[in-house]
This record gives sequence, structure tokens and C-alpha cells, in this order.
Amino acid sequence: MFSSGLIERPVSWVALAGFMGTGKSRIGWELSRALALHFVDTDKLITRVVGKSIPEVFAQEGEGYFRACEHEVVQRVTRLEHAVISLGGGTFINEDNRGTLLERGPVVVLWASPETVYQRTKHSDRPLLRVEDPLGQIRTLMDEREPVYRQGTIHVHSDGRPSEEIVEEIIERLWAWADVQHAWASGADLGERAAD
Repeated sequence: MFSSGLIERPVSWVALAGFMGTGKSRIGWELSRALALHFVDTDKLITRVVGKSIPEVFAQEGEGYFRACEHEVVQRVTRLEHAVISLGGGTFINEDNRGTLLERGPVVVLWASPETVYQRTKHSDRPLLRVEDPLGQIRTLMDEREPVYRQGTIHVHSDGRPSEEIVEEIIERLWAWADVQHAWASGADLGERAAD
């Protein structure tokens, strides 16, 4: 476990992945405050570096350019210490990004129903939802991405829950994950550890 002054925390770096509208930015910010870590939102970082909004990047440069920017940002954020990283919805889908992120530390995947995602995103300007049937598009994309998101380290549902409760669950599960990592690293018998 990691300690910084009076703060003891289960990890010093964690990423949040999941579909758009699952709460990664909000929960990431609150998690960073609870753990006294820096907060980085990769979509906001891309917009600062490129000087354009995500919809402008998609419209003017194309999705391929945006995904290349995401890849570069992943290379940078995985070198950070003491940070909670909120990933764009498609970042974890890329195999290279996913491998780099999982090698760096735990990736918490946030889940929500298609209906919840639709309610949270219907007034936003999301390039992938500029279609006639956005709810149908959400369902299709979520179905396609689910097997990849399942490769995350920890899975938490955000539907209808207060953010404080979600953050508490993430921290509890990060402690459990960190305990297992520590036990593996020290060669301890996991059976004995689980009995404690």
C-alpha cells in the first residue's frame, strides 16, 4: 500500500474505463479527491493539446486522428505517479492501449445500462451518437465493446447510485486488489490471507 504523509491509499495510480456516460469523469474526480491523487481526464487533455473540442477533432481530422491522439495520451499518463486517470470511452478498446494500461496498474471499469447512458448523454455533442437512433447506437456499441471492457481489473455499476457510494466501493475493491497483489509479490499463501 502507498502512503503520502497522513494519507494511506491502496494504490498510487488507477485508471477508469467504460462506455461514455458511465460517470468516469465525475467519479474519477471524486476518487482522486478521496485518495489525494492528481486527476487527469484524457479527453480534456487531448482537447487542450490539440486546441479543438472532441467533436471538432472528429469532424475536421477524423476518428483515426483522434484515436492516435488517445494512444499518445495513454503513453504519457501511464508514466504519471499519484494519479487517477479518466479514459475516453473508446480508449480501452484499442488493444495496445489496453495492454499498456493494465500493465501499469488497475483499471476500474464503470458500467451503466444503455438507457442510463442515453439519459446522461442525450444533450451532449458526442460524435458517435450523431445518428437517427442514438439509443440503438448506444446498445450496439455497448454490446460490441462489452467483451473488451470485461478485461478490466475491477467492475463497478454506476446506475442509480450516488457518486460517494461508488467511490467507496471502488476504494474497498482497490484495497482488496492491492492486498492480493502484495500477497503474490511476497509469496504469501493466499489461502491463509483470505482466512484473516
